[in-house]
Amino acid sequence: MTGSHFLNLSKHLIFISILAMATGCATTQTTDSTADNVDSIEPANRVFFNVNETLDKHLMKPIAETYVDLTPQVVRTGVTNFFDNLKYLNVILNAFLQGKFEQGVNDSLRFVFNSTLGIGGIFDVATNDLRLPKNQEDFGQTLATWGVDEGSYLYLPLMGPNTVRGVTDQVPSTLLNPFFYITSAALFPISALDLINKRANLLEASNLRDEAAIDPYSFTREAFLQQRDFLIYDGNPPVSGYDDIFSDADEESGGVLVIE
Repeated sequence: MTGSHFLNLSKHLIFISILAMATGCATTQTTDSTADNVDSIEPANRVFFNVNETLDKHLMKPIAETYVDLTPQVVRTGVTNFFDNLKYLNVILNAFLQGKFEQGVNDSLRFVFNSTLGIGGIFDVATNDLRLPKNQEDFGQTLATWGVDEGSYLYLPLMGPNTVRGVTDQVPSTLLNPFFYITSAALFPISALDLINKRANLLEASNLRDEAAIDPYSFTREAFLQQRDFLIYDGNPPVSGYDDIFSDADEESGGVLVIE
């Protein structure tokens, strides 16, 4: 490992440690989406959100729109497939850490087939030809399955929404990315392409958010937390809140269900 790689990893570890100490007192259960509890450092989060939005409006979004205008869809799909496959080792590891052994084996086969027959992952032959589905696993989900609380919601500079628990994925996802071990000069254009392509894939969603949301910050937070619950519970998150609603209604009606 080169000195620059060690420095980058050290920064990740120090950053995560500071976040954990700063917000560790405000932990909540995964299913608790009450803003007062989940977003315990909202003033700071909103500052970073506004900074990111300004950078996005004047830099990233125009670049992404130009990229979409100049790049055919088939090429953008290939770029997306390539970077998704590159990061798939982290998915495989966390599938096994969560005890999903059959999925872990299938994910391993998916990575091998896409890396070879799919020419480095450019073509998703695993999904299209071999019926091996793509999964999303990370270390934040692994910690959730181990019973670790999610901690406060975080909106990180240049990185976007996350939680104290979720940000721990920065270390394994970085170490398991093969490009982490490439020299910085070669890494920059590849990382820039990944960032631009990722932003391009979110253009439709961000435009919808800007049109529909009264408060884009709150909309982004709730959408992110709901998506995290969806991933953690493999598409079947627990339904919370309904028991309290029916209990209150039952008490008010004296034990008799009242239908108006």
